[in-house]
Amino acid sequence: MLLLKKHILLLVVLVSGCFSLYAQDSTLVGTTINWDLAKCIDYAKKNNIQINTLRLSQQTSQQEYLLAKAARLPDLSGSASQTAAHGNNFSNGDNGRHSGYNLSGSYGLSSNVTIYNGSYINNNIQQKNLSVQSANLNIIQQENDITLQITQAYLAILLDKENIIYNTDLLNTTKAQVALEQKRYNVGSVARKDLIQLQAQQASDQYTLVNSQNAERGDLITLKQLLLLPSDSRFDITKPDTVIAPIDTVAAFHDAEQTALQNRPEVKNGELGVKIAQYDVDKARAGYKPTLTGGASLNSGYANGQGTSFGYQLNNNFTQQMGLTLAIPIFTKRVVKTQVEEAKINVKQAQLDLTNTRITLSQTVERAYINVQNARSQYDAASEEYKYSKESYRIASEQLKVGVANTVDFLLQKNLYVQAQQAFIQAKYNTLLTLKIYDFYRGVPIKL
Repeated sequence: MLLLKKHILLLVVLVSGCFSLYAQDSTLVGTTINWDLAKCIDYAKKNNIQINTLRLSQQTSQQEYLLAKAARLPDLSGSASQTAAHGNNFSNGDNGRHSGYNLSGSYGLSSNVTIYNGSYINNNIQQKNLSVQSANLNIIQQENDITLQITQAYLAILLDKENIIYNTDLLNTTKAQVALEQKRYNVGSVARKDLIQLQAQQASDQYTLVNSQNAERGDLITLKQLLLLPSDSRFDITKPDTVIAPIDTVAAFHDAEQTALQNRPEVKNGELGVKIAQYDVDKARAGYKPTLTGGASLNSGYANGQGTSFGYQLNNNFTQQMGLTLAIPIFTKRVVKTQVEEAKINVKQAQLDLTNTRITLSQTVERAYINVQNARSQYDAASEEYKYSKESYRIASEQLKVGVANTVDFLLQKNLYVQAQQAFIQAKYNTLLTLKIYDFYRGVPIKL
């Protein structure tokens, strides 16, 4: 129960941080929703704000990758200018001054292409490609996180529903006992205090049932908000036909750890982070190397008053140019060296981050393994306690029915039974949850 409930406050905080009306599916407004765990997980993966934000980041990374590839291509630009100038002109023939307009124009095309720049373009393309892969892994990692959150919330609701069933049955049994005790009191065969004790127990059982129903409503709201469902929709979950705590053999910790370290997206993302940082070093080192660019241009122009036609001038003034430019860095005032050293520092930081990710994941898997072992032990003990307490309660109920049991002793036995029942239910769902989490780190999809 503690493992099922300890994340509820965290879930509410997460929901309040990411909840937005604009993320809700408008087709679900005012509808009745009844989903199983698979549907809840599938819906969250499609509609969760954080996941969709990461999808947008992935699209941005893809565009940056395409831009990096386009840097290999030559560019092409065109230019055109047209001017009109007004001024005074002097004529030698009549020594007169005349004003007029002079028109001129120039037109051109130019193109440049990078031929060599210290492999900067190639390294940038490879780096951007890794960034796209990293963005995809970020999405998978967030999907894993939301899957675990939804599973925890879903199983908490299932626990609430089972508690309601047990507590309803317990209350109905108590009501029958009170009715029987009332008849005995009416004929004077039992004391009033015995009747009052059973009536008090009935009120206590009613209170317990109400608490269970309130817990279910609260956990349903938590899951509903986690899914970002519309507030006016009626939401409930589909309860499986049976929920049995698994008794199969738990996979060895070492195998689970190695599987997680080899396949979990956070580790792969950390490895990509190191490679991406190393490409920054290679790109920075390109600053030490020369850059060779090629260029070509086509230009022409005309001016009126030249005594020739517009077409003739364009043809006569048509020029073509082609050339190479070699830029050699000689002294950069330590700019390039600083960039290289900073990039090397980032590589070391990425390696530390990867190491920390591996350690954290190993510790998480180990904690999950220990939780499974502890939960299984608790389940076995709680199952035994529940079996014997249930039988003792049954005997005490029969004795009370025939009037040979003391009311105080019966209520004591009933309280022991209720405690054992609660411990058993909690242990069953705790075992199921811990095993699902442990298997999830092994790459096994969560299913009920």
